[in-house]
Amino acid sequence: MIDRELVELLICLNCKGAVEHLEDEQVIRCVGECGYRYPVVNGIPHMLASEALHP
Repeated sequence: MIDRELVELLICLNCKGAVEHLEDEQVIRCVGECGYRYPVVNGIPHMLASEALHP
């Protein structure tokens, strides 16, 4: 579980768009133009461009 306030502070590293936490998929998803998905491992978002899943 990731704190909602933390998710509100995060932005996509690729397009600088807003993100949302998809708890059932354990990813942070960009809701901006690129749609990158960043994995969440053990409750910690891995916001690294090298680990992002491209749509």
